[in-house]
Amino acid sequence: MKIVILAGGSGTRLFPLSRADYPKQFLKISDDTSYLQKTAGRFLGMVKARDIVV
Repeated sequence: MKIVILAGGSGTRLFPLSRADYPKQFLKISDDTSYLQKTAGRFLGMVKARDIVV
């Protein structure tokens, strides 16, 4: 099984925190882990890291 994580956009929903140069998936809001890292981490118990595609 492959896990596909959709990550992209123009950075307008969380402006001014997220911008086109620093999109939401790279933000570290509550701790030292980005949204993208947290999302991938949730799937690591189900699949191997090589089966996660961003």
